[in-house]
Amino acid sequence: MILVCGGLADRVTELVCARLDACRYPYRLLDFGLYPAGYEVAWTWEGGCPRGTIAGRDWSLALEELSGVYVRYLGPEGRVALPGITDDLAPALFAEYDAAFGLLLEDMPCLVVNKLGPGLSNHSKPYQALRLRECGIRTPDTLVTTDAAAARAFYEEHDGAVIYKSLSGVRSIVRRLGPAQLERLPLLAHGPAQFQAFVPGDNVRVHTVGDELFATRVRSEAVDYRYAKREGAEMEMEAFELPATVAESCLHASRALGLPLAGIDFKLTPDGEYVCFEVNPSPGFLFYEQYTGQPISEALANLLRVGRSSAFPHPQEYVHG
Repeated sequence: MILVCGGLADRVTELVCARLDACRYPYRLLDFGLYPAGYEVAWTWEGGCPRGTIAGRDWSLALEELSGVYVRYLGPEGRVALPGITDDLAPALFAEYDAAFGLLLEDMPCLVVNKLGPGLSNHSKPYQALRLRECGIRTPDTLVTTDAAAARAFYEEHDGAVIYKSLSGVRSIVRRLGPAQLERLPLLAHGPAQFQAFVPGDNVRVHTVGDELFATRVRSEAVDYRYAKREGAEMEMEAFELPATVAESCLHASRALGLPLAGIDFKLTPDGEYVCFEVNPSPGFLFYEQYTGQPISEALANLLRVGRSSAFPHPQEYVHG
């Protein structure tokens, strides 16, 4: 049995459920939009392994019945209000419930896509870059600083071809550093920012699913192709075959980071070099599957049903970064 944990208002979760239906794989949905109302989760630890049940209004599962779990957490805005709980307290309460549920999944003996621990590498982009380099993956020249003079020197060193982005897992729009941003560099004294050398070329998003891999090449003049329309730019996407060495590095990185499902972002330079920016531990693969027709959700459904792959043969031994 497969357990899907997420909200149907989230289109990626909806796609996973639809794919499981199409494949006729048995599953249950724990709807985070409603959780904890209508659900009962109870467990104890036996020998470091949780034993217990997860139950909805008309179903109940023993934890040992599960072959795989897919989890995609929602923000407070995706939740139904709890009776008797004021709006100011609700976010903290939902966060507490999610944390407790996450701790359960962290020690589950079955495949979990993805556990919180491994996904935390994305909360520090510099740390994640170090892990990627350990896997033989090239990353761009990067500066993290609170020093305005250092940031300006980095900008001049790269002839003004510099972008800035979030240091953490908080989603941000990647932008070029220009005159307006240079005037605001003194604000760095209040907190660090991350600057990177701008890498020319096409974007490549790689989804690893167990030991399978799906690459998408993106052509766009926009700095951040996800927001190409906002910049008045066009975007084209197509399925793409990676060189064997790059593909092997991607699978190695996903295994090293403990992520059965990962979205790895590259730039393919005009010289044919692959430069990696980050690894997303909860990728919105729907966007890429719709454009290219690649069977990413089908591969995920198969992985959840089998519960292991050659890249992830022993779920209980996943590294936590």
